[in-house]
Parts: sequence; structure tokens; C-alpha cells
Amino acid sequence: EGFSSVKFFLSLYRFQACVYFASAFQSMSCGIHYLASVFMAVTPNFVCGFPGNVSSVLFHNSSASNIEDIWTLWTSTENYIVVQLENGEIWELDQCSRSKREVSVDLAYEFQGNKSEFPCSDGFLYDDTKWKSTVVTQWDLVCDREWLAKLIQPTFMLGVLIGAVIFGDIADRLGRQRVIWFTSAGQFVFGIAVAFTFNYYSFVVVRFLLAMVSSGYLVVAFVYVTEFVGIKARTWASMHVHAFFAMGIMIVALVGFLVRTWWVYQIFLSIATFPFVLCCWMLPETPFWLLSEDRYEDAQKVIDTMARWNRVSTPCKVSELCSVQQDDVDNSRTDDSDTSSTKKHNILDLFCNWQIARRTITVWLIWFTGSLGYYVFSLSSVSLGGNEYLNLFLIGAVELPCYIIACIAMDKLGRRNTLIPFLILSALICVLIMFIPQDFNVLIILANMAGKFCIGVAFGLIYLYTAELYPTIVRSLAVGSGSMMCRVGSVVAPFCVYLRSVWIFMPLLLVGIMALLSGILTIMLPETLGKPLTNTLVEATEMGRNKKSCSEKTPPAHSGAALEKIEMFGQETVSTDK
Repeated sequence: EGFSSVKFFLSLYRFQACVYFASAFQSMSCGIHYLASVFMAVTPNFVCGFPGNVSSVLFHNSSASNIEDIWTLWTSTENYIVVQLENGEIWELDQCSRSKREVSVDLAYEFQGNKSEFPCSDGFLYDDTKWKSTVVTQWDLVCDREWLAKLIQPTFMLGVLIGAVIFGDIADRLGRQRVIWFTSAGQFVFGIAVAFTFNYYSFVVVRFLLAMVSSGYLVVAFVYVTEFVGIKARTWASMHVHAFFAMGIMIVALVGFLVRTWWVYQIFLSIATFPFVLCCWMLPETPFWLLSEDRYEDAQKVIDTMARWNRVSTPCKVSELCSVQQDDVDNSRTDDSDTSSTKKHNILDLFCNWQIARRTITVWLIWFTGSLGYYVFSLSSVSLGGNEYLNLFLIGAVELPCYIIACIAMDKLGRRNTLIPFLILSALICVLIMFIPQDFNVLIILANMAGKFCIGVAFGLIYLYTAELYPTIVRSLAVGSGSMMCRVGSVVAPFCVYLRSVWIFMPLLLVGIMALLSGILTIMLPETLGKPLTNTLVEATEMGRNKKSCSEKTPPAHSGAALEKIEMFGQETVSTDK
């Protein structure tokens, strides 16, 4: 495994290595902001406030002079605290209501007399032994306002969905470099701004904008690095961007452990990747995008810079590359009179026949399941018992080896043969966790790590597998639609986690069912390892039937000479998508 990673890094030229690690480094900020709410929006133990100063506090058989001493004894939300005020009044404090005892004789926990119920008009008292301040305690997002707290993560994920669509399109129109600049600066600015929001609604709006730029960066970063690294390193390069995202999750756990005030915690998370913001303006535009916009002189300048960094004495000339590509286009038009390649395609082409439709449904389900399982395991990690900071750190750390395993397995065993066992194994682990006694915290955490590992392999693999399952004419559409299903899964995941209040294993049950169904349906997908990419829907359909299509000619996508020259600088001439 380690040797394969070394081979990947050595396959990058000096220029590409600098660009790659700079871009991937900023991906950590995406992982940071995606999971920041697990500690920022924690709801600690709480009870209704009371009107006056306390003289004594009673909780079952324990008494204290102040309410802070009682929190260590609190074990259930159904508990209540009895307090006696300096004026002699005795109050029973529940979480969302309080009652005043009409006859105050002796201070006792049990009372059978008359009581008057009152709303929590004096605010709430929170347990600050773990967290000094969270957004929940800041704006009293409890009781009848609890639903506002539960909307924090789903609204963020909705911003992720919208940002992926908007910035992906802008990157195609204005260039990858400008979007990298804007989204990097946006993550820092909006990240800091979140800490200084003045109420809940401004907090949600700024977090929504933060989600958009974070998602936009992640989408464009995938395209950016794959257009700079060579074809041989494409798989490993894209997979290791996921690894930097996982490192961001580990940073969340570390900062959460060290900082217990939510706005300070948010500031520290936002400045974690600030060095990249200072130097991201030096990143160049990709030659591929410049060529697509007919900016040949600018493309030549970037290629010359790459040649100097990589110590290549004879850099390729854009004029030669363009002439070779033009010859390919002319040959393509001469050899194939089929006009399907110039036809405008839409989402319905992914359902053009039964073979392709079944493939699309399965792929969408895998995307949805991968995202759902990924965030359910991540968001639930802080509720597993034991040390919640260590739990989240381990859930992030387990991703680092999983992407190495995914890269090796998909090249040795095949895409489908790797995807099926890991999906089914993740389903079995979900079932296994249900039978582990709740007292066995260590075993539960290890099982959740195993589940995250398996779903992580499937989630990382589906990017490339989707691109290989579809022909050139709808490949971008297929990956883009799959990515949308992934975003839908991330929006649904927080609501799925909230179902723990209905039944503690409900989120795992749903993920297990989806993973098992996805694994079974994946059996019907064709294997793409070692097979050339298809160009037409007919070829893609025939691949599903394990037959070779002779009914259509395959137009050459790129000249071998042109590809060789681009490969010299580690640059890919066609982006396969995120």
C-alpha cells in the first residue's frame, strides 16, 4: 500500500506536485466546515430558568448550594431539579417547563401537593462543564425552538448542493483559476463571519453562503487537479483529494477538544487553511481550459512555465498540438457521418433504453447511499459514547487507508468486484452494530469505523466508475447527475441521524438497507477495468451485454502524438469530471 502511494507521488512532476498539494491542502477546509456543526450545535443538559437567587438545590437524594454541582448527576432528560429560592419559594425545574409549589414547608424532592405550571420565561440554565457556549445555548434553540437547531446541518448541505451546481458551471465559463481564488477567499471570509453573526437567522444565512463556496471549491478542485496531473496518476490524484477532506474532519475533532466556545472554535477552524488563501493567487489557469477558450498564447505561457519547473528542454508548442487535434477532428468527420456526437443531450438520454436506464438507477442509488452512509457515520460518531472528540478523529482517520485500498483494489480486482463486497459488507456491519451491547463502547466505535471504511471505499470508487460506465456524449451528464444524487444524500443524512430519537438504531438500519440494495443491484453493472471508454450509447449498451459493437466506428478522441506531449508535463487533455 505504502509503495503504491510512493509511486503515485513520484509520478507527479515538480510543477504538478506543487499545484496538486496546494489545491488538495485547501480541501481540508471543506472537510472542516462540512462537519463543524457536530460540536458547534451541541445541545447540553438544560432546565428552565427561575426568578430569583438560589439558596439550595435538590436532585433526588443529593443536595447542593448551586445548580452547577448537580449536572454531574444528571442522567436523563426526564429528570427534574428542585430549587429553593432566597425568598422561600420552591420550584421544580424540568427541561421545557417549571412549576411552583403552592405550599412550601420542607424542601423535598417528591411533592404531592398543588403546583402551578409556568412557561420558561426566564430563559434556560445550561450545563457548561463540557461546552462553555454553543449556538444552541447562545440563542436558546431548545424545546419549541429545537427544530431550528436541527435545521443547521440540513441547510448547510442544501448550500453544498446549490454551490456545486453554480460554481461548476461558472468554472466552465470563467475558468478554474478564478473560481479557486473566489471560493478559497470566500471560505475564509464567510468562515470568520459566521463567528460574528448576531442572531440565529444571520448565522444560518452566512453558513449557507459558506457551504456554497466550500462545495464550489471541492467540485472545481477535482477538475483542476485532474487537468494538471497525468493520465497515469489521475485515479490516485482524485482519491487523495478525499484524503485531505478526511484530514479536515480530524482537525475539527482536535480543535473541538481544545476550544469549547463556539465562536472561538469557528475562528480557529477558519484560519486553519489561511496560508493557502495568501498564495492561491499564484496558481495558474489550466492549459486545457485556456485551449478550449482559444487563448493559445496564455496556454503556451503556462506550458513554458511547467517546462522550466520540470526541467524539460523541449516543451511542446501549442500550435503543433492544435494542428494535430484539428487533423483528428477532420478524420473523425470523414470516417463517421453519424451526427449523434453533435446532438444536444439531456437527462433523458440516461434512460434511452432498458440497459442504460437500469444502469443509471443503480449508479444514482450508489451515489445516494455512499453520501448518506458517509455523513450518517460521521455525524453519529459524537453520540457513540466514550470520548466524542476521539470518536470523530478516528472516523476521519479511518478514511486515509480506505482510499489507498480502494485504488489498489479497483486496479487489481476491478471496479465492480471492489464495489459489491464493500457495499454488502457495510450493510452487514450496520446490522452487527445493532447486536453489540451498549456498554461495549470500544467495540461499537471500532464497528462504526469499519462501517465508515467500507462506505468510504465505495464512495471514493463511484466517481471514476460512473465516468467509465457511460459514453463520451453523456459522460459529464452522468457524473453530474450522480453528484446531484450525492448532494441529496448529504441533505437527507442529518434528518436520518435525528431518527435516533425514535430508535437508536434507525439511522444504521436505513443505511444498511440502502447499502445492501445497492450492492445487489451493482451485480448487474458491467466491469470496466481494462476496457476502452465508449463514445456512443450503442457501445455503452453493448458493453453491458458483454459484446463488442461493430455497428459503429469509434472516432479517435485524441491523437497519440498530442497525448504524448501533454503527458510529458503530466497534464490530461480531457477532464473526466468530478
